[in-house]
Amino acid sequence: MALDDATAAFLAQAAEGGGKALHEMTPTEARLMNDTFIGLYGPGPDMDNVENVTVTGADGHDIDVRVLTPSSEPRGVLVYFHGGGWVVGNPDQFDTLARKIAVETDCVVVLPDYRLAPEHVYPAAADDAWDVLQWSASRFGTGLPLMVGGDSSGGNLAAVVAQRSVRENGPKVALQVLVYPVTDHDFDSASYADASNQLMLDRTAMMWFWDLYTPEAEARTNWDVSPLRGDVTDVAPAVILLAEHDVLRDEGQKYADKLSAAGIPVSLRVFDGQMHGFFQFVNILPGAQDGISYVGDAVRAHLDTVSA
Repeated sequence: MALDDATAAFLAQAAEGGGKALHEMTPTEARLMNDTFIGLYGPGPDMDNVENVTVTGADGHDIDVRVLTPSSEPRGVLVYFHGGGWVVGNPDQFDTLARKIAVETDCVVVLPDYRLAPEHVYPAAADDAWDVLQWSASRFGTGLPLMVGGDSSGGNLAAVVAQRSVRENGPKVALQVLVYPVTDHDFDSASYADASNQLMLDRTAMMWFWDLYTPEAEARTNWDVSPLRGDVTDVAPAVILLAEHDVLRDEGQKYADKLSAAGIPVSLRVFDGQMHGFFQFVNILPGAQDGISYVGDAVRAHLDTVSA
């Protein structure tokens, strides 16, 4: 179906402002552009507690982490990796979204400020994601189910650490929440070629992101870059949210299919009329709340089965 009216109007208004295409920007320009959305999102729900802490990575560098606790008795812990092509994004940009997820799931949301490319290329982001997952397991112990999630490149990192937790006998991941995740580097899929999907994120922009994160192209076949090419045996059950008008739709569907074929429980929904990125546009696009509600319902349902 066509883009929903709110998205079409949003894109039309953005087009009136002119400006460079994403792939024509420097990383700094792209980050500054993303910062302009913070005021449009507005403040998120109040939390019972908010902490900004520093986690020391395995190689000794510091990772800033925001911990959002929605209530005095949360039901679980969700380590959420923000999107942005491994190049843009930070906890301030995703604070409102993370707070809404925390309320919808009644879970602590751990929001890492992982290292970005091109200053820090692969495997920096994946290593930071792993370090924060291990810290979260240590911080919250076995008292609460530990989950991972993320959107776009953040969904990539969530899928990667879910696989790594099995490969390396790491922290037990109870659930992975993957929002239009990057799972492969195939730029010739049908969803990549579809002209109706060339919107805020298009094929050229994704190639730009990949070039910045993995300048050594041969690394893209690694499982911790393209998790579709990895071993998904015994990984955590998955909640997967895809957008109809998204260059990444096909690889998200393929990952869901691969998980299902391996016997992993998968809850999948494709949001019709939505574009890549809609999930993060809280208080801007109505579809964002629909997506957050879907994630909240799925997480709570999974936690009900765990506690039953």
